[in-house]
Amino acid sequence: MPTVQRHDVLILGSGLAGLRAALEIARRLGGSADIGIVSKVQLMRSHSVCAEGGTGAVLRPEEGDSLELHAWDTVKGSDFLADQDVVDAFVEACPQELRQLEHWGLAWTRRDDGRLWQRAFGGHSFPRATMAADKTGLFEMQTLYDTLVKYQTFTRYDEVFVTSIVVQDGEFRGLTAIDSATGEFLGLCGKALIIASGGLGTLYGFTTYSQTVTGDGQAMAYRAGLPLEDPEFIQFHPTGLVPSGILMTEGCRGEGGYLRNSEGERFMEQYAPERMEMAPRDIISRSMMTEILAGRGFEGPGGLDYLHLDLTHLGADKINERLPLIREVCMDFLGLDPIAALIPVRPVAHYSMGGIEADVTGGTRVGGIWAAGEVACVSVHGANRLGCNSTAECLVWGGITGAEVAKHLRTNPPMPDLPGERLQAEHRRIFGDMLQRDGGENPYEIRRELRQIMDGHVGVFRTTQELSAGLSKIRSLKERFADVTVQDKGRIYNSNLQNTLEVECLLDLAEIIVVAALARTESRGGHAQRDYPERDDENFLKHTLVSSNDEGPRVAYKPVAITKWKPVERTY
Repeated sequence: MPTVQRHDVLILGSGLAGLRAALEIARRLGGSADIGIVSKVQLMRSHSVCAEGGTGAVLRPEEGDSLELHAWDTVKGSDFLADQDVVDAFVEACPQELRQLEHWGLAWTRRDDGRLWQRAFGGHSFPRATMAADKTGLFEMQTLYDTLVKYQTFTRYDEVFVTSIVVQDGEFRGLTAIDSATGEFLGLCGKALIIASGGLGTLYGFTTYSQTVTGDGQAMAYRAGLPLEDPEFIQFHPTGLVPSGILMTEGCRGEGGYLRNSEGERFMEQYAPERMEMAPRDIISRSMMTEILAGRGFEGPGGLDYLHLDLTHLGADKINERLPLIREVCMDFLGLDPIAALIPVRPVAHYSMGGIEADVTGGTRVGGIWAAGEVACVSVHGANRLGCNSTAECLVWGGITGAEVAKHLRTNPPMPDLPGERLQAEHRRIFGDMLQRDGGENPYEIRRELRQIMDGHVGVFRTTQELSAGLSKIRSLKERFADVTVQDKGRIYNSNLQNTLEVECLLDLAEIIVVAALARTESRGGHAQRDYPERDDENFLKHTLVSSNDEGPRVAYKPVAITKWKPVERTY
């Protein structure tokens, strides 16, 4: 039988949202809280360390910023699909989260007067991206973990790969997992679960994501009966380094960088004359692809035609102070120095606005399960996220879900039992069926083809024909996956098995995304449908909900919460 471990609360994911949630529970309950933090990587290797540009918050009301202005920017940036009551709660909580990190010792970049520096970010009416050079996520992660350590109320499950979320009678029961270091199959039991496992960006070949970001949390939640909300909205960041896809932070443009086409023009003047390079990401990405498709780009490797990001006018001092990582990456990966040379960039898969349906507290439809961060959809971003709102979201809903779980644990709920038959069935599925299967399909070939499909059919611009063809190909891959072979039959650090399980998650999510995209016959935010180029508020001012049934993904809808602002045309 699998080994069963029990904790008061399990946190799936050790990035910003997961660590912030653990810290909030520890602060509120002290030594009485028994927290299990489960991560498929070593704790400080979570993808949150890759966040670069900043964290958004209103810190300068005396200089003209306000909570209402941050809320309006976020709602307008979302193409009016964000829930406005959620946005209000978000912008109100952001400043305290940043002040709290300051008190915990985060090394923010500062102005000459000693106050925290904030730079401009796309779609924001005021510079509110609070930064630690261009390594903000890394510093935030270090600060959260260093503060959490003093509580000593948690157990780390590093390099433990979760395979399923066990739900029975509408209530959370536990997790099943593989300990990579020992090969042992585990049952993890808890009174509550916070899913904070991040995004799904390695669905795409050209992506800013670490290769560990494979949507496991969303896929497992979907299989456990939780709906996914607004999955069709994928954000493409305007500036992915060609050919690697490494993120060239929006801070490059926030510090004054330009985008230029092959004719040397700052082409954003044609698309967003007021904001130029500081328009929202969906608008800039569409503008860049329009320039490339019109032949005003540069021919790139493997079809990755590109434009230029120009930092040369910023000068060496500013680049070295504010964008040191960008300079280092350009020099290491391309052998060019952005102090003197232009950077080749194109839109790159960067973020999923959709996720596990959750309310303003992070609560889900299953008792005992909360969700926080990119894996969740509380609908603060709607159809398009503004830069620097994502790390803020992780901090805010890490704190909120941690507080909610602490409140839940104070009621002294009983420790649930993990059904033995579920544990045994999952053990057979992985170590009996999948590991011992001797078929003819290679999981890495399936993953490669899946990424080609997503890059080619579900990109910045979409059409019904491309989406339909993509869905057909994805379903063909799912059929082939049933005959996949795991070559490594061992148990200890079996990355081959783990990668195969990740591909299974990605296939499910690809199907969900394309089904939802086909059903939304309009263009809004990150969903630019060429056959339906206009936003259709009469028919699609609503959230998509995708649930699992025997025939595949089932699409339904629910209303958007509109409290202050009716939709208007987005101009920048």
